[in-house]
Amino acid sequence: MPTPTLTPDQLDAQAARLHDTEAWQQIVSGWDLTTPEPVLPFSTGTAEQLPVGHPADWRDLLSVPVDQLVADSVRALPATAPRERPLPGRLGAILPDRLHSWRRIGQPEVRPSTHLAYARRILTEWGWQNTPYRLRNARGARCICGALITAHRLGYGSRDTVDRAGAWLVAELRSQGWSGLIGPWNRHPGRTAADALALIDATIGRAARAGQ
Repeated sequence: MPTPTLTPDQLDAQAARLHDTEAWQQIVSGWDLTTPEPVLPFSTGTAEQLPVGHPADWRDLLSVPVDQLVADSVRALPATAPRERPLPGRLGAILPDRLHSWRRIGQPEVRPSTHLAYARRILTEWGWQNTPYRLRNARGARCICGALITAHRLGYGSRDTVDRAGAWLVAELRSQGWSGLIGPWNRHPGRTAADALALIDATIGRAARAGQ
């Protein structure tokens, strides 16, 4: 079954629309907040110890049983990472992506942060380009959106994963004061490959800390 064509411009627009939805804003709001530290019941201004018979046990600070915390933690552990597959070589970088469609067969879904990590690998091994704004240039180098699309076509994540990874990129750009889309940022004068990799690294961290 042929993969529908997705261009960097389309991905950029879709990611921005997803980022602006109320549902997505609920996902990204508060992702970096933590629970306040518990306060032990000491007297004001003193270091008075707790009365005998009420030891300062860390279990007293829990709102659920320890067994339940352990069970919840085990369920929250990430799944075993899929077996690494090397990227196609330099020839693979310049071939049409449709020739790599067989690599999608039997591949599991991945989180946006994992998808972004594969996109970073593509930029590192195949190169980054910022002009013209296309999926790739003649040497096979990709822009940021082009790397996201190529990672999907190589079997790393679904179309929905690509959109969510792009939305996380938009969220990171907004936190850095950039109000436009990913493409204009990618081709902004003076932009470098190091800038692109740093943006992806920051976005991976942001998505991973949010459990995505």
